[in-house]
Formats: sequence, structure tokens, C-alpha cells
Amino acid sequence: MTLEPGLVAEITHRVAEADTAATYGSGLLPVLSTPHLIALMEAVSQAAIEPHLAQGESAVGIHVDMKHLAATPVGMEVRVRSELVEVEGRRLSFHVEAWDEVERVGEADHQRFVIDTARFMSGVAEKAGGKTDGA
Repeated sequence: MTLEPGLVAEITHRVAEADTAATYGSGLLPVLSTPHLIALMEAVSQAAIEPHLAQGESAVGIHVDMKHLAATPVGMEVRVRSELVEVEGRRLSFHVEAWDEVERVGEADHQRFVIDTARFMSGVAEKAGGKTDGA
């Protein structure tokens, strides 16, 4: 793994009905939902580091501190930019901002943790095999 602060990625996304608060159930309005904006922020942060991870490595989101600043209607494009700002061992910290075609709509501090994919999925499989009925 060769991850250093300064890695940047940017994505654009056109808001669809499937992305809205009404569809997610996080509200009743036909605007970009907070959960979908968080998903975009996580995706762009992963995109910033993906080319620099070793084979067999990935990263999982472990923390998001996000402000959803303004509503974005269906059909409008959102641009999301993430910058890796700190590397502490396998813990990665990002600053993420999002803009629609009119204004800044979100900002976040996000952390991801670098994992060995096979080991991680082995733990997931073990957990699934030992699941209980919640008791």
C-alpha cells in the first residue's frame, strides 16, 4: 500500500428518482437524499485510493461526519470531490465536498480502513454461519 495525503478523486452523478429522500424513506421530498449523498462521498473516497491499494486490499468506511447543506432536485448533476488528508497506519481520513449546478450542497470528514479482502470476507462468512435469531 502506497497511500499518501493529497490523493484526489472527483465524480459526477445525475440525481434520479431512485436517489431521492422519498425513495430512500429518509423523508418525503423528491430531492437528493442524505443517505445517497453519503454513498457518493464514500464512493469517491474509495476511488481516490483504489489505484494505490495492493492486490487483495480494499477499504471499508468506518466513520462519516457529514453536513447536507442544500437540496438538489431530480435531474440536476452533483459533483463530489474527495481528498485524502491523513494516513495513520491503515486508517485513512478524507475531506469531501459536493456541489450541484448551483451551490455547495454537502461536506464531510470521512474515514476508511484498509483491509485484506480475503481475511475480511472470511470473517463475514464465519459471522453468517454463526448467525442467531437475534436472541
